Amino acid sequence: QVQLVESGGGLVQPGGSLRLSCAASGTIFSIVSMGWYRQAPGKQRDLVATITSGGKTNYADSVKGRFTISRDNAKNTVYLQMNSLKPEDTAVYYCKLVRPTGVTYWGQGTQVTVSS
Repeated sequence: QVQLVESGGGLVQPGGSLRLSCAASGTIFSIVSMGWYRQAPGKQRDLVATITSGGKTNYADSVKGRFTISRDNAKNTVYLQMNSLKPEDTAVYYCKLVRPTGVTYWGQGTQVTVSS
């Protein structure tokens, strides 16, 4: 049974930073692709960043230069470092795991609120 547990969300002022973590269990972490997505109230869930098993990364244009996705295979964890946060980054952030077979799993989400 694959489980994903996100943490690190919270309230931060504009210009501040947060680091999200997503710990995975129940799978061989080193061979899966991971991603972060976000969903603001009344909007669809959008891609934020992804990282392949080989470490190749991809970012939404809106977060390029501000967010960094990384992974630690020894800890079965993927991170999202978020800097220079803006109010429009406010959303629930979800972790996604994709197995080589294409089977996908989602975490429960963590709230990020950027407000003064």
